Amino acid sequence: MAAALVLAAPLSPQRRSIPKSGYRTWEVYGGGNDSIRYSALKQIDRSNASRLREAWRFDTGDALPGSEMQANPIVVDGVLYSVTPKLRVIALDAATGKLRWSFDPNRDAKIGGRRKSRGVTYWTDGSNARIFFVWRHLLHALDARTGRLVEGFGSQGTLDIREGLGRDANELNVIATTPGIIYKDALILGSLVSEDLPSAPGDIRAYDVRTGKIRWTFHTIPRPGEFGYETWPRDAWKYTGGANNWAGMALDEKRGLVFIPTGSASYDFYGANRHGDNLFANCLLALKAESGERVWHFQTVRHDLWDRDHPAPPTLITVAKDGKLLDAVAQITKSGHVFVFERETGRPVFPIEEREVPASEVDGEKAARTQPIPVKPPAFARQVLTEEMLTKRTPEANRAVVERFRKIRSAGQFVPPSFEGTVVFPGFDGGGEWGGAAFDPETGLFYVNSNEMAWILKMIPRPAHAASANGRELYLTHCSSCHQKDLKGTPPEFPSLAGIGRRYTSGEVSGLIRAGQGRMPAFGHLPRPVVAAMTDYLMTGREGGPAEGGGANPYWSKYTIDGYNKFLDPDGYPAVAPPWGTLNAIDMDRGEIAWKIPFGEFPELAAKGARNTGSENYGGPVVTAGGVLFIGATNHDNKFRVFDKANGKLLWETTLPAAGNATPATYEVNGRQFVVIACGGGKSGRPSGGTYVAFALPVK
Repeated sequence: MAAALVLAAPLSPQRRSIPKSGYRTWEVYGGGNDSIRYSALKQIDRSNASRLREAWRFDTGDALPGSEMQANPIVVDGVLYSVTPKLRVIALDAATGKLRWSFDPNRDAKIGGRRKSRGVTYWTDGSNARIFFVWRHLLHALDARTGRLVEGFGSQGTLDIREGLGRDANELNVIATTPGIIYKDALILGSLVSEDLPSAPGDIRAYDVRTGKIRWTFHTIPRPGEFGYETWPRDAWKYTGGANNWAGMALDEKRGLVFIPTGSASYDFYGANRHGDNLFANCLLALKAESGERVWHFQTVRHDLWDRDHPAPPTLITVAKDGKLLDAVAQITKSGHVFVFERETGRPVFPIEEREVPASEVDGEKAARTQPIPVKPPAFARQVLTEEMLTKRTPEANRAVVERFRKIRSAGQFVPPSFEGTVVFPGFDGGGEWGGAAFDPETGLFYVNSNEMAWILKMIPRPAHAASANGRELYLTHCSSCHQKDLKGTPPEFPSLAGIGRRYTSGEVSGLIRAGQGRMPAFGHLPRPVVAAMTDYLMTGREGGPAEGGGANPYWSKYTIDGYNKFLDPDGYPAVAPPWGTLNAIDMDRGEIAWKIPFGEFPELAAKGARNTGSENYGGPVVTAGGVLFIGATNHDNKFRVFDKANGKLLWETTLPAAGNATPATYEVNGRQFVVIACGGGKSGRPSGGTYVAFALPVK
């Protein structure tokens, strides 16, 4: 059943010249402000990559059941800065992996298993050097040399990013999982907010790096008098949320432009209380980095009903067009498309078609009539799941998934959510993901790894709120869409709450309900008796009596979903035939696929002869002037691989202590090139880890 290797002939893109001093450091998340994940280092090349060996490893000791480590480390003056699964900040000697200092923001807080951070931000003025890092809702400024809090920033080195959003900070869940970006002496920062209501707005803020004061704010849900206000209901800016930048951003320092992708509006799947196109949700924004003023925008999904967040920072690329090099910005999507625009004007580099899409059959919903689809480059993931594409891994698996498939809707992109179930393909985590794309400025090739996992999106009535409700009724109203009616959730993204009383105290559970965590809303607006009733039900299973103000929920909507459900066969493998993950190279000059290969495999299937099936993968690639592409990412085989960037040929691979669900970094210390990756695992029920592993060529 192994998927065939698919290699197209190299397209010999136009060569570019790279400054000799450029792209030799890794001081910014993604390698640099342009977010191209490229290095001009070439000590490791096609001829010697097979000789790579482990140079050092550092075990953080912080792995927990279900924890992850998604960080892309940065390296400055021989020091590696990153985070651990418990969200400690660490500084390591980049040549040896020896710990220099660590900062623990947790203090006495209960440490759960699924805290996420993709790294830190570095700033210096030549005499002062700081590391910026967000833990929960707190932005910390650390002295880069000592790891101590900088007292002059915020309140003794810390500030609350829930402040300044125009709502009660204590009723909001706002965190930041992806590092911000530095422009002059400002830190531009996005946020992760709840995907159900109540949710904070996704305002973009710029903070003074010395004091922490807000320099400017861009309202992604426009207020009266602001551009885009008419694309929402009149008072939406007061009650709805989302339209946030959780994936990171890119900066064109020369032009003073920051490019910011945004996610969907809350609630993700039912928009009866947000009729309209909903600017600036699902947009690529170009703002003046100095002031936050909008220069241009493009909305890739109108009135999102599918959680089509932009999943990764945009990539600042150059495209050969009409004999000249054009500065452009490329944005990958969960649908497997790449939108490409001129940086200064926002004009599409390749044609984008407006296509009519189906109307919603869910009462109260008003789906957009048309959606934009790029004509070029072609999608790097399959777009429509048909019966012929279903798995044939075994006859039994095929029969089971065909029977299920015939009861649900599957007609490609932008089929609205339905009561019978709608296939979302290439998936909620499909197409491109948060690891982002890499771009080779020498050749014009653009590299992106992709997932192809079908999910089933099914709408169900949300339990109605009443004047009073017992603990179980409250749970069903507020929590069951993610954690299921039986409390079992859909791990690992939405954990099981069964037996939570054995892991947390009642005070801790009440605190989680009030404050929220990750994508979970904060329910700080609920009366204390309501929170107490919900807590008691979760801790003991007792339904209890009615709680005063029990169902009163100003954010209640008529419908929700029955959970986040992958379309799997009876043995737990994807219902779609392979490849389940791919690695793609796109010629951005011509807008064509240069090569595509299956990426990853399941060891137990490979042992039976089913090789190169591909697998889900999280974390991105790094491409170098040495002719190689470094990538971990694959969920199930724990591999770290090196490919020939010209044709996708595998040059070397090794097995990591846990899945490298992160983007690697490559750097040079004392004339030796290293490549390092965080081995955190924890995805899809896989074992968790907490180790950084660095590789290099043997010392002669």
